[in-house]
Amino acid sequence: MNTDKLNHGLHRCLRQHGKLGQNSRIHKHLCLRSSLCLSVVKFSSSLCCPIIGVHPWLFLTVSSLLDISSNLQYTYPDMHTTFSALPLDMNGLTIHFTGIKGTGMTALVEVCKERGASITGSDVEDTFYTDQILSSLGIKALPFDEKNISSNINVLFYSSAYDVNTHCELVKARELSIPMMEYSEALGKVSESAYSCGIAGVHGKTTTTGMTGTILQELDLKSQVLAGSAIASFGGTCTMNKGTDIFVAETCEYKRHFLHFHPQKILLTSIESDHQDYFPLYSDILKAFCEYIELLPKNGTLIFCAADKGACEAVTISMKTRPDISYIPYGTSSPDFEKLQKLYAFTPKYLVKKHSIANSFQTFTLEGIDTEFILKVPGFHNVLNAAGSIALCIELIKEKRSYDDADALTIKNALEKFTGSKRRSEIIGITRTPPAVFIDDYGHHPTAVKVTIEGFKSFYPDYLLIADFMSHTYSRTHALLDEFASSFNAADEVILHKIYSSAREKKEDFEGKVSGRILFDKTKMHNSQVKYFEEVLDAKDYVIDRLNKSLPDGKKGYVFVTMGAGDNWKLGKAVFEQISGNK
Repeated sequence: MNTDKLNHGLHRCLRQHGKLGQNSRIHKHLCLRSSLCLSVVKFSSSLCCPIIGVHPWLFLTVSSLLDISSNLQYTYPDMHTTFSALPLDMNGLTIHFTGIKGTGMTALVEVCKERGASITGSDVEDTFYTDQILSSLGIKALPFDEKNISSNINVLFYSSAYDVNTHCELVKARELSIPMMEYSEALGKVSESAYSCGIAGVHGKTTTTGMTGTILQELDLKSQVLAGSAIASFGGTCTMNKGTDIFVAETCEYKRHFLHFHPQKILLTSIESDHQDYFPLYSDILKAFCEYIELLPKNGTLIFCAADKGACEAVTISMKTRPDISYIPYGTSSPDFEKLQKLYAFTPKYLVKKHSIANSFQTFTLEGIDTEFILKVPGFHNVLNAAGSIALCIELIKEKRSYDDADALTIKNALEKFTGSKRRSEIIGITRTPPAVFIDDYGHHPTAVKVTIEGFKSFYPDYLLIADFMSHTYSRTHALLDEFASSFNAADEVILHKIYSSAREKKEDFEGKVSGRILFDKTKMHNSQVKYFEEVLDAKDYVIDRLNKSLPDGKKGYVFVTMGAGDNWKLGKAVFEQISGNK
């Protein structure tokens, strides 16, 4: 049984009956854990009453669930305290994290640690940048072992990469009746205890979350922010902690994980075909985002990018079922937004009015705000991200007090401090004369690759740009092959590698359909200056030799950028270290 669909079906059923408002008793006490759903199914599986597209048992069991909802609380072993959501004060709570080194898991560790929880965790022995974050918190990841699990643990959070039926720690936790929550469910439970805002989208959500946290850090609002990567302005950690009244988190669409979240506000950056292993069609991922919007409470707020076709399409759909929501656009206008304007009276106060690039800075202004903002990160897509973060922060200010011009100046000064995040246009280093700028970026979708490269070119107009790309997942590369092939047009030279596979798909299923070589052949049709090296480090000598050659006339330096969700960042690091003499 697909318990994710079952849980979401229950959500929808209760909401449609007006029983699951954000402040309702049901919302606060209903536990949508797989174990609960399955236990109900055990005694109701014989019922057969199809209704509104959810599992048959729901129709006849919803009423009884409503009656007993006040008793549906988490009870932690060896504790006398019960609660339906993870509390703001976690003192006395021991949490074990299985897969603690994952970026999202480490960020959740930071949040729970800040709230007073005692933390243990385990993972593989490989070293990740999150090891340093955990070490700063006094936490050392243990090797996976069932001996890590004891009755002293009150709740276990686990990465979605691990199977509850086979992983040694999760099996042991089940034997000891220790409550378990997958990461996205745990994040959702954290969101219940604060005024929460989810930042979502196929592109830009990590950077937008980082910008939002950087701004909130300077405002007099008690807030926590959880990003999907380490943020330089957070001190190199994944979270910003300045109180617990407001909780802002990056929320992920994959497998509809964001449906566990409890948002009062949603910031939507973009919707586009992605995660083809789970969303084969664009309509599938669009539906998921619309379902997320449906989670907003009455009079909730959707802040959306007016420049993005998919975001505008989601708004068009949601306006029909949720006219009670406040829809706030940001960014730049588009034909799709102009169509929306005819249906809905938007106040475009967060649309970009002026934009310029000079001296490795971007400046821009927004409608209705008499302030010029400055960005130190490249690309107009980051101007859009900044506009979204400004919109969210101002709307949060209005929830607590009146907004004034002093706030705009605070936001301006805060945004200037944002210098990026781990693997998001991250500058690895700059070497010698002429300069060679080494950048690493996580962009792994053709749209993200295209706009990011164009952003680098506009930021470094007199530099020769070499883009090294490693595509991630066979399913995405196969579905978007033509788009990937044409996404490097702004690069002066391109280097490609084998596809970085995912454990969630089988290479043999794509034999003859897609490969790194096939992508290379397609790319040559758009950019003649493309090279192929199967293994990442096989390109090291070539890159070093290329950077030692004389620059063409009119060029002042090199930009070497590694892009993708694979491990080709190792190439940029290795080349930089050798050229700079650090290795």
